[in-house]
Amino acid sequence: MYTVKCSKYWPDDSEMYGDIKITLLKTETLAEYTVRTFALERRGYSTKHEVRQFHFTSWPEHGVPYHATGLLAFIRRVKASTPPDAGPVVVHCSVGAGRTGCYIVLDVMLDMAECEGVVDIYNCVKTLCSRRINMIQTEEQYIFIHDAILEACLCGETAILVNEFAVTYKEMLRVDSQSNSSQLREEFQTLNSVTPHLDVEECSIALLPRNREKNRSMDVLPPDRALAFLVTTEGESNNYINAALADSFHRQAAFIVTPHPLPGTTADFWRLVFDYGCTAVVMLNQLNQSNSAWPCVQYWPEPGLQQYGPMEVEFLSMSADEDVITRLFRVKNVTRLQEGQLVVCQFQFLRWSAYRDVPDSKKAFLNLLAQVHKWQRECGEGRTVVHCL
Repeated sequence: MYTVKCSKYWPDDSEMYGDIKITLLKTETLAEYTVRTFALERRGYSTKHEVRQFHFTSWPEHGVPYHATGLLAFIRRVKASTPPDAGPVVVHCSVGAGRTGCYIVLDVMLDMAECEGVVDIYNCVKTLCSRRINMIQTEEQYIFIHDAILEACLCGETAILVNEFAVTYKEMLRVDSQSNSSQLREEFQTLNSVTPHLDVEECSIALLPRNREKNRSMDVLPPDRALAFLVTTEGESNNYINAALADSFHRQAAFIVTPHPLPGTTADFWRLVFDYGCTAVVMLNQLNQSNSAWPCVQYWPEPGLQQYGPMEVEFLSMSADEDVITRLFRVKNVTRLQEGQLVVCQFQFLRWSAYRDVPDSKKAFLNLLAQVHKWQRECGEGRTVVHCL
């Protein structure tokens, strides 16, 4: 039997709840949370009461978030948006425990760390649980709170106001004569120290014997939790491709990150593009660039039409400037013709040498981003595949 744990208690437009009229004024949707602004009016009264709902959408169905970064940013956003004279913040999850407890403990501990320079997670949890049962339900949640506070204390508040960025960045680059280091270098070292390294167990699917030849490098593998899986049809069994889903600022899984296709994975690459409705492919390496036994094959037809496994790819047009070559393709799966076809634009960036860690032109790279954004807006925001060697 299916039980509804959480019913939607807000309107998409305007609705009466008893004698209170709720009107949705604004919605801001981001990758990890959504902010909704409502106007509340009680029948018979002329005054309106404005309420903001902060809806954290990336807590997994079971367990805790893989990392605390998104939740910490969410808590800071709520704090910054709550005026000093506001009433209490209502916090809830499905049963009002567990996740709710994690949020409140983190909120209290962030304030305590800032005001007193100490944290006391144990006593905070103890006090909270005396007010409501099971506010921290599992050991995993208790550990997550510690991990989150550790990240907050080590990294601090890293958001920079746009109008202060130039001055702040200049200060971050300044080398201290005593330590012979800069704030930017120290921040990068901190970033590396708090970023978890993938264990072998986390990449178990990529390491299966049948999938090894589908990886360009055994040093760069996608974790199971972020894998992009191919749609399989009758007679197929292997749905693996070395590709991971990544969020943009506004949308979950907006990007797919993958290596340049191998001779044996070109069909899988086009299946990936089609299965995930990708309307842009960003290519950040050149065809003659390879530091391994595997060559960088041309994985598209130019000109004409070519079939790669079940995928039919048709070259439509090409344009170029000194920074970017853009090619337009029509893609369809001949075994699933009822699913229609997809128009895909490939952006091949020309200003990133095989021997450099960064592009040779910031302006050219920003121009690439602008071209991709413009195309994706015109296409209705399909996903973007990004690949390099």
